[in-house]
Amino acid sequence: MTSTIASSVLSTMNSTSSTSDSSSSSAQELQDQFLTLLTTQLQNQDPTDPLDNSEMVTQLAQISTISSIEGVTSTLEGISSQISAAETLQASALVGNGVLIEGNSIQVASGVATAFGVTLASAADSVTVTIKDSSGSVVATLDAGDMSAGTQSLYWDGVQTDGSTAADGSYTFSISATSEDVAVSATALKYARVTGVTTDSSNAVALDLGGVNDNVGLSDIKLVL
Repeated sequence: MTSTIASSVLSTMNSTSSTSDSSSSSAQELQDQFLTLLTTQLQNQDPTDPLDNSEMVTQLAQISTISSIEGVTSTLEGISSQISAAETLQASALVGNGVLIEGNSIQVASGVATAFGVTLASAADSVTVTIKDSSGSVVATLDAGDMSAGTQSLYWDGVQTDGSTAADGSYTFSISATSEDVAVSATALKYARVTGVTTDSSNAVALDLGGVNDNVGLSDIKLVL
């Protein structure tokens, strides 16, 4: 009958944990219920068919495990809260700074172009940047030379191939990287300025980039300039 008692208590425990309001039946309360039922059974057991000690110990261990899990859950919730606070503080420190995120656009204003960048999967002995205007015409080609693996920032002086200064507006760029004539994977990065800290749809910390991009998380930042 010990199994029946434990099953009843554990069933109550499971149904309680599946609801949003579980405060009414804590692990301690369920353990007390189990011990009360067990004591009643011991007082009324059949002398010719006594309880199995190993079974009773197993059921008690299960109740104790649930109690421990409840404590671990509470601890994890506290750690999660601390991590969220740390992320908010870290994100706040980025406000006003320029960052690089995935994208292939360059903005030009008064002849000055925003920085951009690239993330290389491995080292490359030749990196070439091709810049195009809004109509798709090539306006400049940059030879960035050799680059190591990882994320690096790049700059364009805003001067076009014909020597003229690029008009204000938005430009796009593509990157070709090779190592001993073998293509190297390259991810283009665009510039944005962090203007504020907010939260995304999942209530996680996110950065407001002033309309340059949808709000992004800290993990989306590839480089801080």
